[in-house]
Amino acid sequence: MSFRYKQAIVVRQDLKMSKGKTAAQAAHASVSSYLAASEHRSKWSELWLQEGQKKVVLKVNSLDELLDLKVRADREGIPNALVQDAGLTELEPGTITCLGIGPGPAEDVDRITGKLKLL
Repeated sequence: MSFRYKQAIVVRQDLKMSKGKTAAQAAHASVSSYLAASEHRSKWSELWLQEGQKKVVLKVNSLDELLDLKVRADREGIPNALVQDAGLTELEPGTITCLGIGPGPAEDVDRITGKLKLL
């Protein structure tokens, strides 16, 4: 099956989060970015749901890299959401952990995230 829509979850590696913490933060990014898409690009989010909700989880090494991706997604008009941790367990309150990009057209998401490595 060929997917026309996808979502990318980008996780900071410099924070050294545990596997459980990483999974929870990635889930926050997915849901938050989906909600942004459903509000601003409802057709994209509907089609993404119908196609099976394709996601890819990627990594960056720093906050600067993550914020650069957000700027690029904003510039391209792709819904996205930064995740800030509540600070209840491993991280300081307000620490930015990940970024959800999309769902959106796969080629648009790939234009922003295509050079990143899989987590």
